[in-house]
Amino acid sequence: MTKFKLSIEGMSCGHCVKRVTNALKDVAGVESANVDLASKSAVVEGVADEAALKAAVEDAGYDVVGITAE
Repeated sequence: MTKFKLSIEGMSCGHCVKRVTNALKDVAGVESANVDLASKSAVVEGVADEAALKAAVEDAGYDVVGITAE
C-alpha cells in the first residue's frame, strides 16, 4: 500500500472537501482519502495510480498542483 499526498487548488469550503473526498474514494484501489481544506491537500492510501488520482480531482473541478508518494 502506498500513501500519496496531493496538493490541490480551488477548494474553498466544506462542500469542496466532500466533493474531492468522494472523487478520490471512487478511484479503484483507494482505501482511504482524507482531504484538508486548510492545507489544501489530500492524503490518499491504497494502490491507486497517480494519474487516476489526478484525473479524479480534476474531473471534480479542482487543480492538482503536486503529488508525492510517501
